[in-house]
Amino acid sequence: MDFLRPASWEEALAAKAAHPTAVPIAGGTDVMVEINFDHRRPEYLLDLNRVGELSAWEVGQDTVRLGASVPYSAIMENLRAELPGLALASHTVASPQIRNRGGVGGNLGTASPAGDAHPALLAAGAEVEAVSVRGTRMIPVDAFFTGVKRNALAEDELIRAVHVKKADGPQQFSKVGTRNAMVIAVCAFGIALHPLTRTVRTGIGSAAPTPIRAKEAEEFLNAALEEGGFWENGRIITPSVAKQFAQLASGACSPIDDVRGTAAYRRHAVGVMARRTLGWTWEQYRGTRRTLEGAA
Repeated sequence: MDFLRPASWEEALAAKAAHPTAVPIAGGTDVMVEINFDHRRPEYLLDLNRVGELSAWEVGQDTVRLGASVPYSAIMENLRAELPGLALASHTVASPQIRNRGGVGGNLGTASPAGDAHPALLAAGAEVEAVSVRGTRMIPVDAFFTGVKRNALAEDELIRAVHVKKADGPQQFSKVGTRNAMVIAVCAFGIALHPLTRTVRTGIGSAAPTPIRAKEAEEFLNAALEEGGFWENGRIITPSVAKQFAQLASGACSPIDDVRGTAAYRRHAVGVMARRTLGWTWEQYRGTRRTLEGAA
């Protein structure tokens, strides 16, 4: 196994173009596990740790640009207001040591159905900045996951950054695991309210071959909130609406039985998380409305 160590982004792109099978490594939290267990033996490892720009982030007017190697701990400490769902998801990643090393770019590159960042990115609305010597393209996160541990990157492309829309409303993330730390998700659920567009987006992890959105559940809830005037009046969402949303979210899943949980349990748990996170985010939204009305 050869080890490639580019000192700049341009050198990294050139190395990837020359060696398309080279596996990028930064935090190494997924790659090193596969290598240590001999599940993977790449011909080349492409070390990106000397490319400093990958560890930087930028808060713009509408979006946050996260360098591919920005660690989870930095998101938790610095971007809790702008990216609350992703910050909550980052809290559930492994251990403090791994949160200090692992980043969203590596999580996306691995494209595991159980990746902790994926539901939050789907719910918030994100784009992946994929770059090669041929140029740059932006891939919507909805189109990024193409199969089990497969993504839409071309062989010569690297993830440079992830662009995530800044929160304009409450966001939540919930994860079921066999313990509180150092655990792969049995299933996970993310939700984001977008009051500016009067829409709700979701993300589901570890309950289908790829991370997915519960689109039918979103469409139902968007229609129910609009028809009932909930965005304007801030009323409590009725139990029947919450129940139907949860059932549709559960129905979006196509899970498997494995050592962490059965398919039936995953469907049930996703429904429970959908109902609970909807309740939590809506209460936050109602609280914000009351605060604004009181100030007026």
